[in-house]
Amino acid sequence: MPTPPTVSTLRELKASGYTPRSVRDEMRANLIAAMREERQLFPGIRGYDDTVLPELQNAILAGHDVIFLGERGQAKTRLARGLVALLDEWLPVVAGSEINDDPFAPVSHFAKELVAEKGDDTPIAWVHRDRRFAEKLATPDTTVADLIGEVDPIKVAEGRYLSNEEILSFGLIPRTNRGIFNLNELPDLAERIQVGLLNILEERDIQIRGFTVRLPLDVFFVASANPEDYTNRGRIITPLKDRFGSQIQTHYPRTIEHEIDITEQERDAFAADGIEVIFPDYMREVVAEISHTARRSPDVSQRSGVSVRMTVANAEALLANAQRRSVLTGEKLAVPRISDLPAIRPATMGKLELETFGEGRDDQVFDRLVGEAVRTVFLRSVDPSRLEMLLLAFDNGLTVTASDQASSFNYITQISAVDELREVVQSLGTGSSPAELASAVEFILEGLHQMRKLSRRVNDVGEVTYGR
Repeated sequence: MPTPPTVSTLRELKASGYTPRSVRDEMRANLIAAMREERQLFPGIRGYDDTVLPELQNAILAGHDVIFLGERGQAKTRLARGLVALLDEWLPVVAGSEINDDPFAPVSHFAKELVAEKGDDTPIAWVHRDRRFAEKLATPDTTVADLIGEVDPIKVAEGRYLSNEEILSFGLIPRTNRGIFNLNELPDLAERIQVGLLNILEERDIQIRGFTVRLPLDVFFVASANPEDYTNRGRIITPLKDRFGSQIQTHYPRTIEHEIDITEQERDAFAADGIEVIFPDYMREVVAEISHTARRSPDVSQRSGVSVRMTVANAEALLANAQRRSVLTGEKLAVPRISDLPAIRPATMGKLELETFGEGRDDQVFDRLVGEAVRTVFLRSVDPSRLEMLLLAFDNGLTVTASDQASSFNYITQISAVDELREVVQSLGTGSSPAELASAVEFILEGLHQMRKLSRRVNDVGEVTYGR
Protein backbone atom coordinates (compact mmCIF):
# COMPACT_ATOMS: atom_id res chain seq x y z
CA MET A 1 0.00 0.00 0.00
CA PRO A 2 1.41 3.44 -0.89
CA THR A 3 2.26 5.77 1.97
CA PRO A 4 -0.60 8.16 2.89
CA PRO A 5 -0.07 11.91 3.30
CA THR A 6 1.33 13.04 6.66
CA VAL A 7 -1.40 15.60 7.39
CA SER A 8 -3.07 14.47 10.63
CA THR A 9 -5.31 17.33 11.84
CA LEU A 10 -7.97 19.58 10.35
CA ARG A 11 -5.69 22.59 10.89
CA GLU A 12 -2.92 20.99 8.81
CA LEU A 13 -5.44 20.00 6.16
CA LYS A 14 -6.64 23.59 5.83
CA ALA A 15 -3.06 24.83 5.66
CA SER A 16 -2.25 22.35 2.88
CA GLY A 17 -4.74 24.05 0.59
CA TYR A 18 -6.86 20.91 0.19
CA THR A 19 -10.28 21.58 -1.34
CA PRO A 20 -12.95 18.89 -0.99
CA ARG A 21 -14.96 17.88 -4.03
CA SER A 22 -17.76 15.43 -4.69
CA VAL A 23 -17.01 11.92 -5.86
CA ARG A 24 -18.58 12.76 -9.24
CA ASP A 25 -16.37 15.83 -9.66
CA GLU A 26 -13.40 13.72 -8.64
CA MET A 27 -14.14 11.00 -11.20
CA ARG A 28 -14.94 13.53 -13.92
CA ALA A 29 -11.68 15.44 -13.44
CA ASN A 30 -9.57 12.29 -13.29
CA LEU A 31 -11.29 10.89 -16.40
CA ILE A 32 -10.56 14.06 -18.35
CA ALA A 33 -6.92 13.98 -17.25
CA ALA A 34 -6.61 10.32 -18.26
CA MET A 35 -8.18 10.97 -21.67
CA ARG A 36 -5.82 13.86 -22.34
CA GLU A 37 -2.83 11.71 -21.38
CA GLU A 38 -4.24 8.76 -23.40
CA ARG A 39 -3.95 6.48 -20.38
CA GLN A 40 -5.70 3.12 -20.46
CA LEU A 41 -8.36 3.18 -17.76
CA PHE A 42 -9.72 -0.35 -17.96
CA PRO A 43 -6.83 -2.78 -18.47
CA GLY A 44 -7.98 -6.25 -19.39
CA ILE A 45 -11.19 -5.05 -21.07
CA ARG A 46 -11.22 -6.08 -24.74
CA GLY A 47 -13.63 -5.22 -27.54
CA TYR A 48 -15.41 -2.30 -25.84
CA ASP A 49 -13.31 0.60 -27.18
CA ASP A 50 -15.92 1.69 -29.71
CA THR A 51 -19.08 0.61 -27.90
CA VAL A 52 -19.28 0.37 -24.10
CA LEU A 53 -16.37 2.55 -23.00
CA PRO A 54 -17.44 5.74 -24.82
CA GLU A 55 -20.92 5.39 -23.28
CA LEU A 56 -19.40 4.85 -19.83
CA GLN A 57 -17.15 7.88 -20.23
CA ASN A 58 -20.17 10.00 -21.21
CA ALA A 59 -22.06 8.78 -18.15
CA ILE A 60 -19.18 9.73 -15.85
CA LEU A 61 -18.81 13.15 -17.45
CA ALA A 62 -22.56 13.67 -17.05
CA GLY A 63 -22.43 12.58 -13.39
CA HIS A 64 -24.90 9.73 -13.97
CA ASP A 65 -25.43 6.65 -11.88
CA VAL A 66 -24.94 3.66 -14.19
CA ILE A 67 -26.52 0.28 -14.74
CA PHE A 68 -24.79 -2.28 -16.97
CA LEU A 69 -27.14 -4.57 -18.88
CA GLY A 70 -25.69 -7.76 -20.25
CA GLU A 71 -25.60 -11.54 -20.07
CA ARG A 72 -23.18 -13.38 -17.85
CA GLY A 73 -19.49 -13.17 -18.60
CA GLN A 74 -19.51 -9.71 -20.22
CA ALA A 75 -17.12 -8.02 -17.76
CA LYS A 76 -19.83 -5.98 -16.00
CA THR A 77 -18.26 -6.42 -12.57
CA ARG A 78 -14.77 -5.78 -13.91
CA LEU A 79 -15.95 -2.53 -15.46
CA ALA A 80 -17.47 -1.44 -12.16
CA ARG A 81 -14.31 -2.29 -10.23
CA GLY A 82 -12.21 -0.47 -12.81
CA LEU A 83 -13.97 2.78 -11.91
CA VAL A 84 -11.86 2.88 -8.75
CA ALA A 85 -8.93 4.11 -10.87
CA LEU A 86 -10.87 7.36 -11.41
CA LEU A 87 -10.85 8.21 -7.70
CA ASP A 88 -8.13 10.28 -6.06
CA GLU A 89 -5.48 8.04 -4.53
CA TRP A 90 -6.06 9.34 -0.99
CA LEU A 91 -9.10 10.90 0.67
CA PRO A 92 -9.03 12.77 4.02
CA VAL A 93 -11.80 11.76 6.45
CA VAL A 94 -12.64 12.44 10.06
CA ALA A 95 -10.67 9.81 11.98
CA GLY A 96 -12.98 7.13 13.40
CA SER A 97 -15.89 7.95 11.09
CA GLU A 98 -17.89 5.00 9.83
CA ILE A 99 -19.02 6.79 6.69
CA ASN A 100 -15.90 8.63 5.51
CA ASP A 101 -17.07 12.02 6.80
CA ASP A 102 -15.64 15.05 5.06
CA PRO A 103 -13.70 17.03 7.74
CA PHE A 104 -14.97 20.27 6.22
CA ALA A 105 -18.64 19.17 6.14
CA PRO A 106 -19.30 16.23 8.49
CA VAL A 107 -22.73 14.59 8.22
CA SER A 108 -22.77 11.79 10.80
CA HIS A 109 -23.64 12.40 14.45
CA PHE A 110 -20.22 11.12 15.53
CA ALA A 111 -18.24 13.36 13.16
CA LYS A 112 -20.31 16.45 13.85
CA GLU A 113 -19.76 16.13 17.60
CA LEU A 114 -16.04 15.44 17.19
CA VAL A 115 -15.48 18.48 14.95
CA ALA A 116 -17.55 20.66 17.30
CA GLU A 117 -15.44 19.50 20.25
CA LYS A 118 -11.97 19.45 18.68
CA GLY A 119 -12.26 22.21 16.08
CA ASP A 120 -9.03 22.52 14.09
CA ASP A 121 -7.49 19.79 16.23
CA THR A 122 -9.92 17.22 14.79
CA PRO A 123 -7.84 14.16 13.89
CA ILE A 124 -7.68 13.27 10.19
CA ALA A 125 -7.33 9.79 8.66
CA TRP A 126 -6.53 9.00 5.02
CA VAL A 127 -8.50 6.41 3.04
CA HIS A 128 -6.97 4.81 -0.05
CA ARG A 129 -9.15 4.65 -3.15
CA ASP A 130 -9.23 0.83 -3.01
CA ARG A 131 -11.21 1.12 0.24
CA ARG A 132 -13.72 3.49 -1.29
CA PHE A 133 -15.36 0.77 -3.38
CA ALA A 134 -17.92 -1.71 -2.09
CA GLU A 135 -20.10 -4.24 -3.84
CA LYS A 136 -22.93 -6.55 -2.99
CA LEU A 137 -24.47 -9.44 -4.90
CA ALA A 138 -28.22 -8.88 -4.75
CA THR A 139 -30.10 -11.93 -3.53
CA PRO A 140 -33.72 -12.38 -2.44
CA ASP A 141 -32.60 -12.54 1.21
CA THR A 142 -30.68 -9.23 1.07
CA THR A 143 -32.07 -6.96 3.78
CA VAL A 144 -32.42 -3.22 4.34
CA ALA A 145 -29.92 -3.63 7.16
CA ASP A 146 -27.34 -5.01 4.72
CA LEU A 147 -27.60 -2.08 2.34
CA ILE A 148 -28.80 0.87 4.39
CA GLY A 149 -28.61 0.12 8.10
CA GLU A 150 -30.45 -0.91 11.23
CA VAL A 151 -30.97 -0.01 14.87
CA ASP A 152 -28.14 -1.66 16.79
CA PRO A 153 -29.70 -3.60 19.73
CA ILE A 154 -26.37 -3.69 21.55
CA LYS A 155 -26.21 0.11 21.62
CA VAL A 156 -29.81 0.21 22.91
CA ALA A 157 -28.93 -2.31 25.61
CA GLU A 158 -26.05 -0.07 26.66
CA GLY A 159 -28.57 2.59 27.65
CA ARG A 160 -28.80 4.86 24.62
CA TYR A 161 -32.25 6.27 23.85
CA LEU A 162 -34.16 5.20 20.75
CA SER A 163 -34.37 8.86 19.79
CA ASN A 164 -30.58 9.08 19.71
CA GLU A 165 -29.03 8.79 16.27
CA GLU A 166 -26.03 7.04 17.83
CA ILE A 167 -27.95 3.77 18.06
CA LEU A 168 -27.89 3.38 14.27
CA SER A 169 -25.62 0.85 12.59
CA PHE A 170 -24.95 1.84 8.99
CA GLY A 171 -25.16 -0.58 6.05
CA LEU A 172 -22.88 -0.94 3.04
CA ILE A 173 -24.13 2.06 1.10
CA PRO A 174 -23.64 4.71 3.82
CA ARG A 175 -20.28 3.16 4.64
CA THR A 176 -19.32 3.76 1.00
CA ASN A 177 -20.03 7.49 1.34
CA ARG A 178 -17.68 9.50 -0.90
CA GLY A 179 -17.00 6.36 -2.91
CA ILE A 180 -18.43 3.87 -5.43
CA PHE A 181 -21.05 1.26 -4.61
CA ASN A 182 -21.76 -1.63 -7.00
CA LEU A 183 -24.89 -3.77 -6.72
CA ASN A 184 -24.68 -6.88 -8.89
CA GLU A 185 -27.81 -8.56 -10.31
CA LEU A 186 -30.17 -5.77 -9.24
CA PRO A 187 -33.44 -7.50 -10.34
CA ASP A 188 -32.82 -10.26 -7.77
CA LEU A 189 -33.38 -7.71 -5.02
CA ALA A 190 -36.79 -7.97 -3.32
CA GLU A 191 -39.20 -5.18 -4.28
CA ARG A 192 -39.40 -3.77 -0.76
CA ILE A 193 -35.59 -3.44 -0.75
CA GLN A 194 -35.67 -1.79 -4.18
CA VAL A 195 -38.05 0.80 -2.70
CA GLY A 196 -35.44 1.52 -0.06
CA LEU A 197 -32.98 2.56 -2.75
CA LEU A 198 -35.22 5.22 -4.27
CA ASN A 199 -34.27 8.04 -1.91
CA ILE A 200 -30.60 7.11 -2.02
CA LEU A 201 -30.51 7.44 -5.81
CA GLU A 202 -32.55 10.65 -5.96
CA GLU A 203 -32.61 12.64 -2.71
CA ARG A 204 -29.45 10.99 -1.33
CA ASP A 205 -30.89 10.49 2.14
CA ILE A 206 -31.71 7.31 4.04
CA GLN A 207 -34.46 6.16 6.39
CA ILE A 208 -33.87 3.51 9.03
CA ARG A 209 -36.99 2.35 10.85
CA GLY A 210 -38.44 5.43 12.53
CA PHE A 211 -35.45 7.62 11.79
CA THR A 212 -35.31 9.90 8.81
CA VAL A 213 -31.58 10.53 8.75
CA ARG A 214 -30.79 13.40 6.44
CA LEU A 215 -27.38 12.25 5.34
CA PRO A 216 -26.38 13.89 2.06
CA LEU A 217 -24.60 10.74 0.89
CA ASP A 218 -22.04 11.24 -1.85
CA VAL A 219 -22.08 7.87 -3.61
CA PHE A 220 -21.55 6.96 -7.25
CA PHE A 221 -24.02 4.11 -7.73
CA VAL A 222 -23.36 1.28 -10.21
CA ALA A 223 -25.55 -1.77 -10.79
CA SER A 224 -25.70 -4.71 -13.17
CA ALA A 225 -28.52 -6.84 -14.51
CA ASN A 226 -29.40 -9.42 -17.12
CA PRO A 227 -31.46 -7.66 -19.83
CA GLU A 228 -34.25 -10.21 -19.67
CA ASP A 229 -34.63 -9.82 -15.90
CA TYR A 230 -34.30 -6.06 -16.06
CA THR A 231 -37.05 -5.60 -18.62
CA ASN A 232 -39.29 -8.36 -17.27
CA ARG A 233 -42.33 -6.82 -15.59
CA GLY A 234 -42.25 -7.42 -11.87
CA ARG A 235 -38.52 -8.07 -11.51
CA ILE A 236 -37.63 -4.41 -11.00
CA ILE A 237 -39.83 -1.50 -10.01
CA THR A 238 -40.24 1.24 -12.60
CA PRO A 239 -39.35 4.18 -10.30
CA LEU A 240 -35.98 2.58 -9.59
CA LYS A 241 -35.24 2.16 -13.31
CA ASP A 242 -36.06 5.81 -13.79
CA ARG A 243 -33.43 6.90 -11.28
CA PHE A 244 -30.43 5.51 -13.14
CA GLY A 245 -28.94 8.21 -15.33
CA SER A 246 -27.37 5.90 -17.92
CA GLN A 247 -28.20 2.38 -19.02
CA ILE A 248 -25.23 0.80 -20.81
CA GLN A 249 -25.54 -2.41 -22.82
CA THR A 250 -22.54 -4.73 -22.71
CA HIS A 251 -21.94 -7.50 -25.23
CA TYR A 252 -19.85 -10.56 -25.97
CA PRO A 253 -16.68 -10.25 -28.08
CA ARG A 254 -17.77 -9.46 -31.61
CA THR A 255 -14.64 -10.82 -33.28
CA ILE A 256 -12.68 -14.01 -32.92
CA GLU A 257 -9.54 -11.93 -32.30
CA HIS A 258 -11.07 -10.27 -29.23
CA GLU A 259 -12.30 -13.63 -27.93
CA ILE A 260 -8.79 -15.07 -28.29
CA ASP A 261 -7.18 -12.03 -26.65
CA ILE A 262 -9.48 -12.33 -23.63
CA THR A 263 -8.90 -16.08 -23.41
CA GLU A 264 -5.13 -15.71 -23.48
CA GLN A 265 -5.36 -13.02 -20.84
CA GLU A 266 -7.62 -14.97 -18.48
CA ARG A 267 -6.68 -18.62 -18.86
CA ASP A 268 -4.53 -20.39 -16.32
CA ALA A 269 -1.04 -20.74 -17.83
CA PHE A 270 -0.21 -23.91 -15.94
CA ALA A 271 2.76 -26.01 -16.97
CA ALA A 272 4.23 -29.45 -16.33
CA ASP A 273 7.93 -29.78 -15.60
CA GLY A 274 9.93 -30.71 -18.68
CA ILE A 275 7.02 -30.19 -21.09
CA GLU A 276 6.79 -27.21 -23.44
CA VAL A 277 3.30 -26.15 -24.52
CA ILE A 278 2.58 -24.78 -28.01
CA PHE A 279 -0.94 -23.56 -28.76
CA PRO A 280 -1.36 -23.31 -32.57
CA ASP A 281 -3.33 -20.34 -33.87
CA TYR A 282 -5.87 -22.53 -35.67
CA MET A 283 -6.65 -24.40 -32.44
CA ARG A 284 -7.07 -21.11 -30.56
CA GLU A 285 -9.49 -20.07 -33.28
CA VAL A 286 -11.43 -23.34 -33.05
CA VAL A 287 -11.91 -22.88 -29.29
CA ALA A 288 -13.07 -19.28 -29.77
CA GLU A 289 -15.29 -20.22 -32.72
CA ILE A 290 -17.10 -22.85 -30.65
CA SER A 291 -18.35 -20.08 -28.36
CA HIS A 292 -19.31 -17.83 -31.26
CA THR A 293 -21.16 -20.74 -32.88
CA ALA A 294 -22.99 -21.45 -29.61
CA ARG A 295 -24.11 -17.80 -29.44
CA ARG A 296 -25.84 -18.26 -32.79
CA SER A 297 -27.16 -21.77 -32.23
CA PRO A 298 -30.92 -22.37 -31.92
CA ASP A 299 -30.07 -25.34 -29.68
CA VAL A 300 -28.58 -23.04 -27.02
CA SER A 301 -30.62 -20.74 -24.80
CA GLN A 302 -29.60 -17.23 -25.82
CA ARG A 303 -31.48 -15.81 -22.84
CA SER A 304 -28.80 -17.22 -20.56
CA GLY A 305 -25.98 -16.32 -22.91
CA VAL A 306 -22.68 -18.06 -23.62
CA SER A 307 -20.05 -16.63 -21.35
CA VAL A 308 -16.46 -15.93 -22.36
CA ARG A 309 -15.69 -18.07 -19.31
CA MET A 310 -16.66 -21.05 -21.47
CA THR A 311 -13.97 -20.14 -24.00
CA VAL A 312 -11.41 -19.77 -21.21
CA ALA A 313 -12.38 -23.07 -19.58
CA ASN A 314 -12.33 -24.86 -22.94
CA ALA A 315 -8.82 -23.58 -23.72
CA GLU A 316 -7.62 -24.75 -20.30
CA ALA A 317 -9.20 -28.19 -20.73
CA LEU A 318 -7.76 -28.57 -24.24
CA LEU A 319 -4.23 -27.73 -23.08
CA ALA A 320 -4.62 -29.99 -20.06
CA ASN A 321 -5.43 -32.98 -22.27
CA ALA A 322 -2.46 -32.22 -24.53
CA GLN A 323 -0.17 -32.13 -21.51
CA ARG A 324 -1.65 -35.34 -20.16
CA ARG A 325 -0.80 -37.03 -23.47
CA SER A 326 2.78 -35.75 -23.28
CA VAL A 327 3.14 -37.11 -19.76
CA LEU A 328 1.82 -40.54 -20.81
CA THR A 329 3.81 -40.79 -24.06
CA GLY A 330 7.00 -39.23 -22.72
CA GLU A 331 7.02 -36.45 -25.33
CA LYS A 332 8.58 -33.11 -24.42
CA LEU A 333 6.17 -31.01 -26.49
CA ALA A 334 2.43 -30.66 -25.85
CA VAL A 335 0.43 -29.40 -28.82
CA PRO A 336 -3.40 -29.57 -28.78
CA ARG A 337 -5.05 -31.58 -31.56
CA ILE A 338 -8.55 -32.03 -32.92
CA SER A 339 -8.67 -35.38 -31.10
CA ASP A 340 -8.30 -33.42 -27.83
CA LEU A 341 -11.59 -31.59 -28.38
CA PRO A 342 -13.75 -34.27 -26.70
CA ALA A 343 -11.86 -33.36 -23.51
CA ILE A 344 -13.54 -29.94 -23.47
CA ARG A 345 -17.05 -31.40 -23.41
CA PRO A 346 -17.41 -31.18 -19.58
CA ALA A 347 -16.33 -27.54 -19.63
CA THR A 348 -18.62 -26.71 -22.55
CA MET A 349 -21.80 -28.45 -21.49
CA GLY A 350 -21.41 -27.26 -17.91
CA LYS A 351 -21.80 -23.68 -19.12
CA LEU A 352 -24.54 -24.05 -21.71
CA GLU A 353 -28.29 -24.14 -21.21
CA LEU A 354 -30.02 -26.02 -24.01
CA GLU A 355 -33.42 -25.18 -25.45
CA THR A 356 -34.44 -28.84 -25.70
CA PHE A 357 -33.56 -31.92 -23.71
CA GLY A 358 -33.51 -35.62 -24.37
CA GLU A 359 -31.32 -38.69 -24.26
CA GLY A 360 -28.06 -38.01 -26.07
CA ARG A 361 -29.09 -34.41 -26.75
CA ASP A 362 -25.98 -32.97 -25.09
CA ASP A 363 -23.69 -35.06 -27.28
CA GLN A 364 -25.51 -34.05 -30.46
CA VAL A 365 -25.33 -30.35 -29.64
CA PHE A 366 -21.68 -30.56 -28.64
CA ASP A 367 -20.69 -32.44 -31.82
CA ARG A 368 -22.62 -29.94 -33.94
CA LEU A 369 -20.95 -26.93 -32.30
CA VAL A 370 -17.46 -28.41 -32.62
CA GLY A 371 -18.00 -29.54 -36.20
CA GLU A 372 -19.27 -26.16 -37.36
CA ALA A 373 -16.41 -24.38 -35.58
CA VAL A 374 -13.77 -26.61 -37.17
CA ARG A 375 -15.32 -26.18 -40.60
CA THR A 376 -15.39 -22.37 -40.24
CA VAL A 377 -11.75 -22.15 -39.14
CA PHE A 378 -10.65 -24.67 -41.78
CA LEU A 379 -12.19 -22.59 -44.59
CA ARG A 380 -10.46 -19.49 -43.23
CA SER A 381 -7.10 -21.22 -42.96
CA VAL A 382 -6.84 -23.73 -45.80
CA ASP A 383 -7.64 -23.74 -49.49
CA PRO A 384 -9.27 -27.18 -50.04
CA SER A 385 -8.27 -27.11 -53.72
CA ARG A 386 -4.64 -27.56 -52.62
CA LEU A 387 -5.47 -30.97 -51.17
CA GLU A 388 -6.44 -32.81 -54.35
CA MET A 389 -3.41 -35.09 -54.20
CA LEU A 390 -4.17 -35.96 -50.58
CA LEU A 391 -7.73 -36.87 -51.51
CA LEU A 392 -6.38 -38.96 -54.41
CA ALA A 393 -4.21 -40.88 -51.95
CA PHE A 394 -7.34 -41.61 -49.89
CA ASP A 395 -9.08 -42.74 -53.08
CA ASN A 396 -6.18 -45.19 -53.56
CA GLY A 397 -6.73 -46.72 -50.14
CA LEU A 398 -4.94 -44.43 -47.68
CA THR A 399 -6.42 -44.34 -44.19
CA VAL A 400 -5.21 -42.36 -41.19
CA THR A 401 -5.95 -43.23 -37.57
CA ALA A 402 -6.02 -40.43 -35.00
CA SER A 403 -6.24 -40.56 -31.23
CA ASP A 404 -5.68 -38.13 -28.39
CA GLN A 405 -3.26 -40.64 -26.86
CA ALA A 406 -1.38 -41.59 -30.02
CA SER A 407 2.30 -40.73 -30.31
CA SER A 408 3.04 -37.83 -32.64
CA PHE A 409 5.37 -40.04 -34.70
CA ASN A 410 2.40 -42.22 -35.77
CA TYR A 411 1.19 -39.44 -38.06
CA ILE A 412 4.56 -39.00 -39.72
CA THR A 413 4.61 -42.57 -40.95
CA GLN A 414 0.99 -42.46 -42.11
CA ILE A 415 1.21 -39.35 -44.31
CA SER A 416 4.91 -39.19 -45.18
CA ALA A 417 4.22 -40.17 -48.79
CA VAL A 418 1.96 -37.18 -49.48
CA ASP A 419 4.35 -34.31 -50.28
CA GLU A 420 1.52 -31.90 -51.03
CA LEU A 421 0.32 -32.13 -47.44
CA ARG A 422 3.60 -30.74 -46.11
CA GLU A 423 3.10 -27.49 -48.03
CA VAL A 424 -0.40 -27.05 -46.61
CA VAL A 425 0.87 -27.79 -43.09
CA GLN A 426 3.56 -25.16 -43.49
CA SER A 427 0.95 -22.62 -44.62
CA LEU A 428 -0.70 -22.99 -41.20
CA GLY A 429 2.39 -21.48 -39.60
CA THR A 430 3.27 -24.52 -37.50
CA GLY A 431 6.74 -25.74 -36.70
CA SER A 432 8.30 -28.93 -38.00
CA SER A 433 8.29 -30.95 -34.77
CA PRO A 434 6.33 -34.22 -34.81
CA ALA A 435 3.84 -32.88 -32.23
CA GLU A 436 3.10 -29.78 -34.31
CA LEU A 437 2.83 -31.80 -37.52
CA ALA A 438 0.44 -34.24 -35.84
CA SER A 439 -1.79 -31.39 -34.72
CA ALA A 440 -1.82 -29.79 -38.17
CA VAL A 441 -2.55 -33.10 -39.91
CA GLU A 442 -5.52 -33.80 -37.64
CA PHE A 443 -6.87 -30.31 -38.27
CA ILE A 444 -6.66 -30.77 -42.05
CA LEU A 445 -8.23 -34.21 -41.98
CA GLU A 446 -11.10 -33.11 -39.73
CA GLY A 447 -11.62 -30.04 -41.91
CA LEU A 448 -11.93 -32.27 -44.98
CA HIS A 449 -14.38 -34.45 -43.09
CA GLN A 450 -16.51 -31.42 -42.16
CA MET A 451 -16.40 -30.47 -45.87
CA ARG A 452 -17.70 -33.99 -46.60
CA LYS A 453 -14.56 -34.90 -48.50
CA LEU A 454 -13.54 -37.67 -46.09
CA SER A 455 -15.44 -40.18 -43.99
CA ARG A 456 -14.72 -40.71 -40.33
CA ARG A 457 -15.25 -43.80 -38.18
CA VAL A 458 -14.88 -43.87 -34.39
CA ASN A 459 -14.25 -47.14 -32.57
CA ASP A 460 -15.15 -48.08 -29.00
CA VAL A 461 -11.94 -46.64 -27.51
CA GLY A 462 -12.29 -43.28 -29.24
CA GLU A 463 -9.83 -43.83 -32.09
CA VAL A 464 -10.85 -42.03 -35.28
CA THR A 465 -10.12 -43.42 -38.73
CA TYR A 466 -10.29 -41.10 -41.73
CA GLY A 467 -10.82 -42.55 -45.20
CA ARG A 468 -12.94 -42.32 -48.34
